[in-house]
Amino acid sequence: MTDTVAPRDINRGTPTTDVPRSAPRPGPRDRAPMPGLLAATRQRSSVELKSFFRNTQSMVFTLMLPILLLVVFGTIFSGTIEGTTTDFKQYFVAGIIAAGVMSTAFTGLAINVALEREMGLIRRLASSPMPKGAYFLGKVVLVAVTSILETIILVGIGAAFFGLNIPTDPNHWAVFAGVLVLGTAACSLCGLAYTALIPSAAAASAVVTPPFLVLQFISGVFFPFNELPGWMQSFASIFPLKWMTQGFRYVFLPEDFQIVESGGTWDLPGVAMMLGLWVLVGGVLTMVTFRWRGPKVK
Repeated sequence: MTDTVAPRDINRGTPTTDVPRSAPRPGPRDRAPMPGLLAATRQRSSVELKSFFRNTQSMVFTLMLPILLLVVFGTIFSGTIEGTTTDFKQYFVAGIIAAGVMSTAFTGLAINVALEREMGLIRRLASSPMPKGAYFLGKVVLVAVTSILETIILVGIGAAFFGLNIPTDPNHWAVFAGVLVLGTAACSLCGLAYTALIPSAAAASAVVTPPFLVLQFISGVFFPFNELPGWMQSFASIFPLKWMTQGFRYVFLPEDFQIVESGGTWDLPGVAMMLGLWVLVGGVLTMVTFRWRGPKVK
Protein backbone atom coordinates (compact mmCIF):
# COMPACT_ATOMS: atom_id res chain seq x y z
CA MET A 1 0.00 0.00 0.00
CA THR A 2 1.26 3.48 -0.84
CA ASP A 3 1.97 5.80 2.10
CA THR A 4 0.22 9.15 1.81
CA VAL A 5 0.44 12.46 3.62
CA ALA A 6 -2.26 15.09 3.79
CA PRO A 7 -0.83 18.48 2.92
CA ARG A 8 -2.09 21.24 5.18
CA ASP A 9 -4.04 24.27 4.14
CA ILE A 10 -1.60 27.12 3.84
CA ASN A 11 -3.74 29.56 5.82
CA ARG A 12 -5.32 27.26 8.45
CA GLY A 13 -2.65 24.60 8.79
CA THR A 14 -5.30 21.87 8.35
CA PRO A 15 -5.01 18.91 6.04
CA THR A 16 -6.55 19.28 2.56
CA THR A 17 -6.37 16.35 0.10
CA ASP A 18 -4.23 13.25 0.21
CA VAL A 19 -1.12 13.19 -1.98
CA PRO A 20 1.04 10.05 -2.42
CA ARG A 21 4.16 10.50 -0.29
CA SER A 22 6.22 8.07 -2.32
CA ALA A 23 5.16 9.31 -5.80
CA PRO A 24 8.22 8.76 -8.05
CA ARG A 25 9.95 11.85 -9.28
CA PRO A 26 12.35 11.74 -12.22
CA GLY A 27 15.91 12.25 -11.10
CA PRO A 28 18.98 13.10 -13.11
CA ARG A 29 19.73 9.41 -13.62
CA ASP A 30 16.17 8.70 -14.85
CA ARG A 31 16.29 11.29 -17.64
CA ALA A 32 16.96 10.24 -21.21
CA PRO A 33 20.66 10.56 -22.07
CA MET A 34 21.70 13.47 -24.25
CA PRO A 35 22.22 12.45 -27.87
CA GLY A 36 25.83 12.24 -28.96
CA LEU A 37 27.16 14.04 -32.00
CA LEU A 38 27.03 10.92 -34.17
CA ALA A 39 23.45 10.00 -33.25
CA ALA A 40 22.29 13.61 -33.55
CA THR A 41 23.99 13.93 -36.95
CA ARG A 42 22.28 10.78 -38.17
CA GLN A 43 18.90 12.13 -37.07
CA ARG A 44 19.50 15.59 -38.55
CA SER A 45 20.71 14.08 -41.82
CA SER A 46 17.56 11.98 -42.07
CA VAL A 47 15.39 15.05 -41.42
CA GLU A 48 17.32 17.14 -43.96
CA LEU A 49 17.05 14.53 -46.71
CA LYS A 50 13.35 13.84 -46.12
CA SER A 51 12.57 17.57 -46.06
CA PHE A 52 14.49 18.17 -49.29
CA PHE A 53 13.05 15.34 -51.35
CA ARG A 54 9.50 16.02 -50.12
CA ASN A 55 9.76 19.69 -51.13
CA THR A 56 9.18 19.50 -54.87
CA GLN A 57 9.80 23.21 -55.45
CA SER A 58 13.18 23.17 -53.71
CA MET A 59 14.24 19.94 -55.38
CA VAL A 60 13.32 21.19 -58.86
CA PHE A 61 15.08 24.52 -58.35
CA THR A 62 18.25 22.88 -57.07
CA LEU A 63 18.53 19.85 -59.34
CA MET A 64 16.73 20.83 -62.52
CA LEU A 65 18.30 24.24 -63.19
CA PRO A 66 21.78 22.88 -64.17
CA ILE A 67 20.14 20.07 -66.14
CA LEU A 68 18.00 22.54 -68.11
CA LEU A 69 21.04 24.74 -68.77
CA LEU A 70 22.97 21.70 -69.99
CA VAL A 71 20.22 20.61 -72.37
CA VAL A 72 19.47 24.11 -73.74
CA PHE A 73 23.00 25.43 -74.17
CA GLY A 74 24.40 22.04 -75.12
CA THR A 75 21.91 21.96 -77.97
CA ILE A 76 22.62 25.53 -79.08
CA PHE A 77 26.43 25.59 -78.92
CA SER A 78 28.45 24.01 -81.70
CA GLY A 79 31.96 24.03 -83.16
CA THR A 80 35.35 23.44 -81.59
CA ILE A 81 37.42 25.40 -79.10
CA GLU A 82 39.93 27.58 -80.97
CA GLY A 83 43.40 25.98 -81.08
CA THR A 84 42.05 22.51 -80.26
CA THR A 85 39.95 19.75 -81.78
CA THR A 86 37.68 19.58 -78.73
CA ASP A 87 33.96 20.10 -79.33
CA PHE A 88 32.58 23.01 -77.32
CA LYS A 89 29.74 20.81 -76.09
CA GLN A 90 32.25 18.60 -74.25
CA TYR A 91 33.87 21.70 -72.80
CA PHE A 92 30.49 23.04 -71.70
CA VAL A 93 29.43 19.77 -70.03
CA ALA A 94 32.57 19.76 -67.86
CA GLY A 95 31.86 23.34 -66.84
CA ILE A 96 28.17 22.84 -66.09
CA ILE A 97 29.03 19.91 -63.77
CA ALA A 98 31.11 22.32 -61.67
CA ALA A 99 28.33 24.92 -61.83
CA GLY A 100 25.85 22.25 -60.72
CA VAL A 101 27.95 21.52 -57.63
CA MET A 102 28.06 25.23 -56.79
CA SER A 103 24.32 25.58 -57.40
CA THR A 104 23.60 22.84 -54.88
CA ALA A 105 26.28 23.56 -52.30
CA PHE A 106 26.32 27.37 -52.35
CA THR A 107 23.09 28.76 -53.78
CA GLY A 108 20.71 26.09 -52.54
CA LEU A 109 22.26 25.85 -49.09
CA ALA A 110 22.41 29.62 -48.48
CA ILE A 111 18.75 30.07 -49.44
CA ASN A 112 17.74 27.06 -47.34
CA VAL A 113 19.51 28.33 -44.21
CA ALA A 114 18.01 31.82 -44.67
CA LEU A 115 14.52 30.28 -44.77
CA GLU A 116 15.17 28.16 -41.67
CA ARG A 117 16.53 31.22 -39.87
CA GLU A 118 13.31 33.16 -40.54
CA MET A 119 11.02 30.20 -39.75
CA GLY A 120 12.50 29.96 -36.26
CA LEU A 121 14.06 26.53 -36.76
CA ILE A 122 17.61 27.68 -36.00
CA ARG A 123 16.55 29.39 -32.78
CA ARG A 124 14.63 26.28 -31.65
CA LEU A 125 17.59 24.03 -32.44
CA ALA A 126 19.86 26.35 -30.48
CA SER A 127 17.60 25.85 -27.43
CA SER A 128 17.54 22.07 -27.79
CA PRO A 129 20.11 19.66 -26.30
CA MET A 130 21.23 18.73 -29.83
CA PRO A 131 24.98 19.23 -30.36
CA LYS A 132 25.22 22.27 -32.63
CA GLY A 133 27.76 20.54 -34.83
CA ALA A 134 25.02 18.08 -35.87
CA TYR A 135 23.19 20.90 -37.66
CA PHE A 136 26.17 21.65 -39.88
CA LEU A 137 27.01 17.99 -40.45
CA GLY A 138 23.39 17.32 -41.42
CA LYS A 139 23.69 20.07 -44.02
CA VAL A 140 26.95 18.56 -45.28
CA VAL A 141 25.25 15.18 -45.76
CA LEU A 142 22.34 16.83 -47.60
CA VAL A 143 24.66 18.75 -49.91
CA ALA A 144 26.89 15.72 -50.52
CA VAL A 145 23.95 13.48 -51.46
CA THR A 146 22.33 16.06 -53.76
CA SER A 147 25.68 17.03 -55.37
CA ILE A 148 26.52 13.39 -56.13
CA LEU A 149 23.01 12.76 -57.49
CA GLU A 150 23.15 15.84 -59.69
CA THR A 151 26.66 15.03 -60.94
CA ILE A 152 25.59 11.52 -61.92
CA ILE A 153 22.64 12.92 -63.87
CA LEU A 154 24.75 15.57 -65.64
CA VAL A 155 27.53 13.12 -66.53
CA GLY A 156 24.94 10.65 -67.82
CA ILE A 157 23.24 13.26 -70.02
CA GLY A 158 26.61 14.58 -71.22
CA ALA A 159 27.82 11.11 -72.19
CA ALA A 160 24.53 10.11 -73.81
CA PHE A 161 23.78 13.25 -75.83
CA PHE A 162 26.83 15.53 -76.00
CA GLY A 163 29.78 13.23 -76.62
CA LEU A 164 31.32 13.54 -73.15
CA ASN A 165 34.23 11.12 -72.82
CA ILE A 166 34.02 8.94 -69.72
CA PRO A 167 37.54 8.25 -68.37
CA THR A 168 38.58 4.65 -67.86
CA ASP A 169 41.75 5.01 -65.76
CA PRO A 170 41.72 5.35 -61.95
CA ASN A 171 43.86 8.50 -61.91
CA HIS A 172 41.19 10.57 -63.62
CA TRP A 173 38.48 9.22 -61.31
CA ALA A 174 40.65 9.98 -58.27
CA VAL A 175 40.99 13.58 -59.45
CA PHE A 176 37.24 13.67 -60.12
CA ALA A 177 36.51 12.51 -56.55
CA GLY A 178 39.00 14.98 -55.07
CA VAL A 179 37.61 17.95 -57.00
CA LEU A 180 34.04 16.94 -56.16
CA VAL A 181 34.75 16.57 -52.41
CA LEU A 182 36.86 19.72 -52.05
CA GLY A 183 34.59 21.77 -54.30
CA THR A 184 31.45 20.68 -52.45
CA ALA A 185 33.03 21.39 -49.05
CA ALA A 186 34.35 24.80 -50.15
CA CYS A 187 31.04 25.92 -51.67
CA SER A 188 29.02 24.60 -48.70
CA LEU A 189 31.08 26.46 -46.11
CA CYS A 190 31.06 29.62 -48.23
CA GLY A 191 27.27 29.27 -48.57
CA LEU A 192 26.86 29.03 -44.78
CA ALA A 193 29.08 32.08 -44.28
CA TYR A 194 27.29 34.00 -47.04
CA THR A 195 24.00 33.81 -45.12
CA ALA A 196 25.37 36.63 -42.93
CA LEU A 197 24.82 38.96 -45.94
CA ILE A 198 21.20 37.87 -46.48
CA PRO A 199 18.85 40.27 -44.66
CA SER A 200 15.71 38.14 -44.94
CA ALA A 201 14.32 35.01 -46.54
CA ALA A 202 12.41 37.09 -49.09
CA ALA A 203 15.67 38.63 -50.29
CA ALA A 204 17.66 35.39 -50.29
CA SER A 205 17.39 34.57 -54.01
CA ALA A 206 18.14 38.16 -55.01
CA VAL A 207 21.28 38.26 -52.84
CA VAL A 208 22.60 34.77 -53.63
CA THR A 209 21.92 34.40 -57.35
CA PRO A 210 23.94 37.37 -58.80
CA PRO A 211 27.41 36.25 -57.63
CA PHE A 212 26.62 32.72 -58.79
CA LEU A 213 25.64 33.93 -62.27
CA VAL A 214 28.67 36.22 -62.58
CA LEU A 215 31.10 33.49 -61.54
CA GLN A 216 29.61 31.12 -64.13
CA PHE A 217 30.30 33.62 -66.94
CA ILE A 218 33.87 34.44 -65.89
CA SER A 219 34.99 30.97 -64.72
CA GLY A 220 34.87 29.12 -68.02
CA VAL A 221 31.40 27.57 -67.83
CA PHE A 222 29.64 29.30 -70.73
CA PHE A 223 32.70 30.64 -72.58
CA PRO A 224 36.24 29.26 -73.13
CA PHE A 225 38.30 30.52 -70.21
CA ASN A 226 41.36 31.25 -72.39
CA GLU A 227 39.30 33.66 -74.54
CA LEU A 228 38.30 35.88 -71.61
CA PRO A 229 40.17 39.16 -70.91
CA GLY A 230 43.26 38.77 -68.75
CA TRP A 231 41.90 40.81 -65.84
CA MET A 232 38.73 38.72 -65.85
CA GLN A 233 40.76 35.49 -65.73
CA SER A 234 42.78 36.85 -62.81
CA PHE A 235 39.63 37.87 -60.93
CA ALA A 236 37.94 34.51 -61.56
CA SER A 237 41.07 32.69 -60.33
CA ILE A 238 40.34 33.98 -56.83
CA PHE A 239 37.16 31.91 -56.51
CA PRO A 240 36.64 28.13 -56.33
CA LEU A 241 34.37 27.73 -59.39
CA LYS A 242 37.23 28.44 -61.81
CA TRP A 243 39.34 25.70 -60.20
CA MET A 244 36.47 23.20 -60.16
CA THR A 245 35.83 23.73 -63.88
CA GLN A 246 39.55 23.29 -64.59
CA GLY A 247 39.71 20.09 -62.54
CA PHE A 248 36.66 18.63 -64.28
CA ARG A 249 38.09 19.57 -67.69
CA TYR A 250 41.15 17.47 -66.84
CA VAL A 251 38.84 14.54 -66.08
CA PHE A 252 36.62 14.70 -69.17
CA LEU A 253 38.59 16.46 -71.94
CA PRO A 254 41.46 15.11 -74.07
CA GLU A 255 44.99 15.42 -72.69
CA ASP A 256 46.09 17.83 -75.44
CA PHE A 257 43.42 20.35 -74.41
CA GLN A 258 45.70 21.60 -71.64
CA ILE A 259 47.64 23.70 -74.15
CA VAL A 260 44.90 26.35 -73.97
CA GLU A 261 44.68 26.28 -70.17
CA SER A 262 46.44 28.98 -68.15
CA GLY A 263 50.17 28.26 -68.33
CA GLY A 264 49.58 25.47 -70.86
CA THR A 265 49.03 22.87 -68.13
CA TRP A 266 46.20 21.40 -66.04
CA ASP A 267 47.92 22.62 -62.85
CA LEU A 268 46.28 19.98 -60.63
CA PRO A 269 48.37 20.96 -57.56
CA GLY A 270 47.01 24.49 -58.00
CA VAL A 271 43.46 23.12 -58.23
CA ALA A 272 43.88 21.16 -54.98
CA MET A 273 45.59 24.05 -53.19
CA MET A 274 42.97 26.68 -54.10
CA LEU A 275 39.99 24.45 -53.29
CA GLY A 276 41.62 23.40 -50.01
CA LEU A 277 42.28 27.05 -49.20
CA TRP A 278 38.61 27.90 -49.78
CA VAL A 279 37.57 25.06 -47.47
CA LEU A 280 39.71 26.67 -44.77
CA VAL A 281 38.51 30.22 -45.53
CA GLY A 282 34.86 29.14 -45.69
CA GLY A 283 35.15 27.26 -42.40
CA VAL A 284 36.69 30.23 -40.59
CA LEU A 285 34.12 32.66 -42.04
CA THR A 286 31.28 30.36 -41.00
CA MET A 287 32.61 30.16 -37.44
CA VAL A 288 32.92 33.95 -37.27
CA THR A 289 29.67 34.99 -38.98
CA PHE A 290 27.07 32.26 -38.29
CA ARG A 291 24.60 33.28 -35.57
CA TRP A 292 22.17 31.08 -33.63
CA ARG A 293 20.49 34.19 -32.22
CA GLY A 294 20.35 37.80 -33.30
CA PRO A 295 18.27 40.36 -35.19
CA LYS A 296 18.04 38.19 -38.32
CA VAL A 297 17.14 35.00 -36.42
CA LYS A 298 13.39 34.91 -35.78
